[in-house]
Amino acid sequence: MLFRSNPEVGPAAHVVETLQRAAGRADVHGYAPFRGLPALKEAIAGRYRDVYGVTIDPEREVAVIPGTKAAIVELALVAANEGDTILLPDPGYPDYTSGVALAGAKLELLHLDPQSDWAPDLAVAPAASLALLNYPTNPCAACAPAGLFEEAVDYSNRTGTILVHDAAYIDLIFDGRKPESYLATPGAMENGLEIWTMSKTYGMAGWRIGFVVGNAEIVERLNLINDHTRVGIFRPLQEAAVAALTGPQDDVEERRATYERRRNRVLEALPGTSVSDGTFYVWLKLPDGLSADDILAAQRVAVAPGGGFGPSGEGWVRLSVAVTDENLEAGLERLAPALAGRP
Repeated sequence: MLFRSNPEVGPAAHVVETLQRAAGRADVHGYAPFRGLPALKEAIAGRYRDVYGVTIDPEREVAVIPGTKAAIVELALVAANEGDTILLPDPGYPDYTSGVALAGAKLELLHLDPQSDWAPDLAVAPAASLALLNYPTNPCAACAPAGLFEEAVDYSNRTGTILVHDAAYIDLIFDGRKPESYLATPGAMENGLEIWTMSKTYGMAGWRIGFVVGNAEIVERLNLINDHTRVGIFRPLQEAAVAALTGPQDDVEERRATYERRRNRVLEALPGTSVSDGTFYVWLKLPDGLSADDILAAQRVAVAPGGGFGPSGEGWVRLSVAVTDENLEAGLERLAPALAGRP
């Protein structure tokens, strides 16, 4: 199985221990503050300041969300009316379309051009209620090429389109790159927001804690939805997230370095065209006539078919390195002959 999108290693021990201690206290079993603990919002603002070089008002420009998958849907609901246009990347994360459907909006695609380092042509993109970008991108594993975020700010401010950047994999980057927030781009806060999750950076997938940061008006709209539907997030989970954000960061680098090491192994072992600047994926071009179904049937290796990520994904597959070293080696041993055209 080389299609996994869950981190295979959980959070650091001090994060789990914080959750355990907090859950044992008598004072945590009522409703937490609906809009999140102030300490948690201050902690994510601190990370944005110290790591990404972005100044965020923790009270006005941070929405605490029970998982950023919920944020994807809620952003569509608060940004678009029925029949409005929402622009999504192609290839892109399949669940982006859920928000469009639930908002009753019209979907248009932003083609990511492999000849332009997987960037869309925003000079010809239409105005929309909301446009979404994602770098490093799932599934293409590409980091934002130089100048793209500046083009996105220009597009957003020129058309009045709300620009949302999904930064789920922002810290999982390779080859000496530095994490890059869209909100660090001058002018981005005017119409811009960023989705940030504990899942990938800290191995906290399933804990259901994430953030939307940026434009204060949209953040307030998200907070109003949460006021009426969520009634807060269990306080021990929030305290554990604070511990992750403010405590030792060794596990963040260890996780990133592990994925880079495994990425290197994939590129070494497999022939052909592939992309992996970051995330824990490798985006691999298949030889003509070979499909993900063929690989599963002949080699008994499951990979994610590129067509599942949009029309532009046809002919590609997404591999995951969020697996054990043993499983990775077993998968590569089976995949290499198929990609080389041998039985």
